[in-house]
Amino acid sequence: MGMNNTPSGERIHIGFFGRRNAGKSSLVNAVTGQELAVVSEQKGTTTDPVYKAMELLPLGPVMIIDTPGFDDEGSLGELRVKKTKQVLNKTDVAVLVVDAAEGLCACDRELLGLFRQKKIPYIIAANKGDLLDGDGADRAEQIAEAVHGPGEQAEAAAASGARQAAVLAVSALYQQGIHELKETIGRLAAAEPNPKRLAGDLVKPGDFIVLVAPIDSAAPKGRLILPQQQAIRDLLEAGAVSVVVKETELAETLSQLGRTPAMVITDSQAFEEVARIVPDDVILTSFSILMARYKGLLETAVRGVAAIDTLEDGDRVLISEGCTHHRQCDDIGTVKIPRWLRQHTGKELIIETSSGTGFPEDLSPYALIIHCGGCMLNEREVRFRMQCAADAGVPITNYGIVIAYMKGILARSIEPFPDLLRQNDAGI
Repeated sequence: MGMNNTPSGERIHIGFFGRRNAGKSSLVNAVTGQELAVVSEQKGTTTDPVYKAMELLPLGPVMIIDTPGFDDEGSLGELRVKKTKQVLNKTDVAVLVVDAAEGLCACDRELLGLFRQKKIPYIIAANKGDLLDGDGADRAEQIAEAVHGPGEQAEAAAASGARQAAVLAVSALYQQGIHELKETIGRLAAAEPNPKRLAGDLVKPGDFIVLVAPIDSAAPKGRLILPQQQAIRDLLEAGAVSVVVKETELAETLSQLGRTPAMVITDSQAFEEVARIVPDDVILTSFSILMARYKGLLETAVRGVAAIDTLEDGDRVLISEGCTHHRQCDDIGTVKIPRWLRQHTGKELIIETSSGTGFPEDLSPYALIIHCGGCMLNEREVRFRMQCAADAGVPITNYGIVIAYMKGILARSIEPFPDLLRQNDAGI
């Protein structure tokens, strides 16, 4: 997978935030070296978040997000501020753009509070320093003191483990401080935990891994789905040998392979059929389950799946996907899982769906949330949705876990993860 094809869920998300006319769009253009955002002296020029996937050295693939002014007004302004708050849930590194001449305003302080609440690494860019009579660096120091407190207070905060944000003097107009800003963004992004492996840490070099990829009416035309592509790439990097087949050719492939595969990874939709074919001594799991682990959802999903057996007539179940693909006639999220869920429970359930960024703010009406693997979402947004469910007291689980549970093969499907398997055996 080339740099230009890196999926959005695998990119570092860098969000630019601040009041109207602080120079966010100008700074985005200066950092990227491109005219990505429309710039105007008129307040409120940016009316919706603007996303741009690109390569930004020294980081590599990133998603740059320019947001509307956080002090926008009126009914439309409220909607724009709401969209900006949604961007925070997927932001890996935040840049607060402050008008150096104006200093911190109330909305800047509110944003700083949200960064801290959501534990987002952030930088403060004191923009338009070129318009000041004095040195922009002096104003940056004043802003830093206003944020962190003077002298001993700042040192005490640092000693206690509080994250001190860099305050940089920049000028988007004259390209001043832009290199330092990019380097600081890079350091903050690099300070985040190392990326996890999708499947490569579960195998050894030379292992044979069979991947089952059904090609039916709901499969995308001319390509594999993203988790399948990512699994193949990760296994290649691990030195494993991948064999990709449809479920209809699986039995013959296993008989002709000449050796027992170390693992079989299947599309969750084919779990039942594949489990009948694959010998019990061969590890079996699914792309969706691997993706749930990759995004940090797996343990929570295994705990939440038992809620299926507590569902009653009239209960609402939310089935949520992170992408917005075109629905086919036998779609997994809107057709198959609802059908299997009603068959398994024997209950008259109310099934609601969401896709893309349309995750409901109020989760209290739901008895259960069933989420996709989240391949199109970054880990921060998946964890945000998990926390929203926890705050609402609603169990959340995952497509692959739900299907394995209803087909009676949950324990087998999480066998690659011994700690999780022991927890499941203990009834967690």
